Amino acid sequence: MRGRRGDRMTINIQEHMAINVCPGPIRPIRQISDYFPRRGPGPEGGGGGGLGEAPARLAPLALAPPAALLGATTPEDGAEVDSYDSDDATALGTLEFDLLYDQASCTLHCSILRAKGLKPMDFNGLADPYVKVHLLPGACKANKLKTKTQRNTLNPVWNEDLTYSGITDDDISHKVLRISVCDEDKLSHNEFIGEIRVPLRRLKPSQKKHFNICLERQVPVCVGLQGAKGRGPWEGQVPRTFSLPSQLASPSSMSAALRGISCYLKELEQVEQGPGLLEERGRILLSLSYSSPRQGLLVGIIRCAHLAAMDVNGYSDPYVKTYLRPDVDKKSKHKTGVKKKTLNPEFNEEFFYEMELSALATKTLEVTVWDYDIGKSNDFIGGVSLGPGARGEARKHWSDCLQQPDTALERWHTLTSELPPAAGALPSA
Repeated sequence: MRGRRGDRMTINIQEHMAINVCPGPIRPIRQISDYFPRRGPGPEGGGGGGLGEAPARLAPLALAPPAALLGATTPEDGAEVDSYDSDDATALGTLEFDLLYDQASCTLHCSILRAKGLKPMDFNGLADPYVKVHLLPGACKANKLKTKTQRNTLNPVWNEDLTYSGITDDDISHKVLRISVCDEDKLSHNEFIGEIRVPLRRLKPSQKKHFNICLERQVPVCVGLQGAKGRGPWEGQVPRTFSLPSQLASPSSMSAALRGISCYLKELEQVEQGPGLLEERGRILLSLSYSSPRQGLLVGIIRCAHLAAMDVNGYSDPYVKTYLRPDVDKKSKHKTGVKKKTLNPEFNEEFFYEMELSALATKTLEVTVWDYDIGKSNDFIGGVSLGPGARGEARKHWSDCLQQPDTALERWHTLTSELPPAAGALPSA
């Protein structure tokens, strides 16, 4: 609309509303609290703080570093916020629990104590809550632990201890414990209430740490990482948010968009975990000892922990096979007995390989765990190789055994989804 200079411009109500109401595509705000600081107890978080200092404390999701996206529950990395009360999160309730890392026994103890003020999920205004814990990154089915369900309450008391075995210092340095509170429904799918993610690096060995934290919503699936340069300490890994188109032609196009996002996130997770990192399928405790009097290697299969479930009942029927490669005569195979319906079997069996110490320097011990099935091929659960060509703890365990004869050395090892080529041809019992 044009007018002469000095004339007053007039705009009708239709044009006014079109300009102000429809400026462009509308992007929904995930949560108002994402744009406000969350303070905890202590000198930094307690008291004071007017509007003038708020911008320095803002931590919207689009500006958070990747470490925070993986599992940090605090707005700033390293901040000690183990207990807080904020209006933006109390609608889901609070969870009280203890964590203890026992370095000597390689165990992580999770004591789930109680919850308060949970969000009502049932028609009667109550809920049937239970707690699940997972170690991330890792196979959720292999390391899931669960409490009992408390019926018809918003303030449940569990007082249950959930224990992870085979936890190493490396796990403590880079893994995150995800604690989820869910509502059990017998006639439909269980409903998610809220979660808490605790980086295990916050724990100190043999020191129990108490938490009383507000539950949070799940990390939005519409958060990814976009390569960039020169944009902060996490250069090359700048978070990027995206949303679905505001208008989709049909439900099928919506499904296609969700599938595309799912594939993108799977690739993103593999990149975050690092190249060459395989899926974890559980842990195994092995004992190695070279016996000088008997002139041979003694291999002890002690136990496994948090194996992947291979059967429809949520369990496996695991057994362990060992080979000493290269095996020209094909006489190095040993096999334990089968343990029925368990993901945490105890074997306590020993195998002996008669061989000189110098010859073991070129050998590789392959340990594979299988699920026994009647009438069909057994399922591969996971495996690990120990020898001069191995990496990390597996190589160190082997070298320590050769350097310390007549000494039994017990170490936990991570089972991965990689199937050794030689073992792939031997799936039968």
